[in-house]
Amino acid sequence: MKIDLPLPQEKKLTVLFRVEPGCLGPSGKDHIEEFCKLALTEIATIDADYVHWEVVPRYDKSKAEIQYKINNKNLNHEQAAKYLAKFSKHLDDFEENFHGKLVQLIEGYMNELT
Repeated sequence: MKIDLPLPQEKKLTVLFRVEPGCLGPSGKDHIEEFCKLALTEIATIDADYVHWEVVPRYDKSKAEIQYKINNKNLNHEQAAKYLAKFSKHLDDFEENFHGKLVQLIEGYMNELT
């Protein structure tokens, strides 16, 4: 099955990632909003043909760190994996790559603060 890229917004996988303020150190809550905006600009182009990214602070620890949706409908891990498989991506690798990029962004941001 051929998929025409880029997909329309309502067919893209929305990846909502919640970043804990503590990852930015003791004063993280003072910087988390700015960091999330910066992080979003840095990752917005990753797999942008079929993924829409959202990076927000994680103030409520009862909410999942990462959440997948299509057209505002939540997907479980298995459903997200099936979606990404259509693009020859493995969910575990996808998440690992994202976390690696996030770590780089956190380190760069922290270096700018000091």
